[in-house]
Amino acid sequence: MMRTRKGYPVYPLTVAQKFHFYYQNFCPKKEVLNIGTSLTIGTDIDWDVLKQSIYKAYERCESMRLRFAADKEGNWYQYIVDKEERDIEFVDFSDKTMEEAESIMTQWTRVPFNRQDSPMNRIVMIKTPDGYNGIYFLADHTTMDAQSLICFLKDIIELYCNTMYEGVPYPKDMASYVEQLQKDLAYEAGCKAKDRDTAFFHKIIEQSEPIYNGIKGPGQLEAERKKTGNPNIRAAVNVSDSVDSALDIFHLEEEPTKRLMDFCEKYHVSLVCLLLMGLRTYFQKMNGNDDVSINTAIARRATIKEKKSGGTRIHSFPFRTIISEDKTFLEGIYEIRDLQNEYFRHANYDPVSYFAYRSQKYPNPGGQTYEPMSLTYQPLTLKSNGLDKLGDIKYKTKWYPNGATTQAMYLTVMHRPEDNGLDFNFEHQVKAVSREDLEYLYYYLCKIMFKGSENPNLPIGDIIKLI
Repeated sequence: MMRTRKGYPVYPLTVAQKFHFYYQNFCPKKEVLNIGTSLTIGTDIDWDVLKQSIYKAYERCESMRLRFAADKEGNWYQYIVDKEERDIEFVDFSDKTMEEAESIMTQWTRVPFNRQDSPMNRIVMIKTPDGYNGIYFLADHTTMDAQSLICFLKDIIELYCNTMYEGVPYPKDMASYVEQLQKDLAYEAGCKAKDRDTAFFHKIIEQSEPIYNGIKGPGQLEAERKKTGNPNIRAAVNVSDSVDSALDIFHLEEEPTKRLMDFCEKYHVSLVCLLLMGLRTYFQKMNGNDDVSINTAIARRATIKEKKSGGTRIHSFPFRTIISEDKTFLEGIYEIRDLQNEYFRHANYDPVSYFAYRSQKYPNPGGQTYEPMSLTYQPLTLKSNGLDKLGDIKYKTKWYPNGATTQAMYLTVMHRPEDNGLDFNFEHQVKAVSREDLEYLYYYLCKIMFKGSENPNLPIGDIIKLI
């Protein structure tokens, strides 16, 4: 392999990046890896200072200057350029409606990046019709995940505010992307930790074969059994023949959100445990199985260096629990918490290897799966990150759908900046899951979480009956 490209040292892809490359290969719409978002504040902006802050943020963050190139065999690798020199665009939406402005930004989000030697992000300074000002930001998932994206946006704002306002400190340095990359590559090359992680996940897979639970009940699994003539099949196909997706968002108000957060604090569990408990109980209710698997994303950002190094560090694994209906809600939650903690300890393991080993152990030739959906919880908000120094300047964030997904259903739960209430963002294949299905799921998910957090010692079976 070539050691340098255009004079820069080159590095192989990490496992987290390979995972994205891997599923992009199956997707006819290459924009499936685009993440589009905007961040605007309710005050006038000095556009020159903002532009300089953006350049400065690029300079401070190696992963924002990532480039990819492929060798003659078609293997991709990465390198980092010294600086970003391209112009930063400015678009004034003042003469448009909010709907028109959002529709244009959604179109931007649907333009895939050219991989070879090209920047993998785009920043546009925007003036929106509601009198807010800020930036639209588009990044490719192979170079960023939600956490590093929020970290980068925060850096721009802090650099800007440090120039514009007295008493706002200059932000602390970002961490090195290359340093984390080299750690990941050293792990991949083989070490005791990797052996332990492999043993852990192999043991989980070998325990027994999981079973598929459908969002509407066991219909998909029954259809699969009929189609194959095998009454014992435990996996089903849940994606459609089209990757076209929609984003449906459900808003949980501030006050009920606080009740859920208070429950988590009281019992020392994370909100993700409560969400997983709510979701698995929903599938248990709909399918009559104690055995439920859901894909769950792990951010792998435990240390300050990992948190601030940029890039994409998410590994996603099937999370399977077998919890009988006579256990209490709280017992279920603690079981999830303990298993999650074990997953965190072994999360550097390669998810592609996980699926490869599982399909070798339980061959499912037709693209069947055991997991009806994926869950990501995004605890980071700009507010929790020290942006309250701006006094009472209001700000808004918005995510724009890229219009494609290779999964039937992907739920991202995040906090709204305005009131810290929760947004449930369901990205779903339009032909696989309908908005009505999601309304039903969301309605019961909330009922389960509230009933359970108000009566933690109630058996799960009773909660299922009561809702």
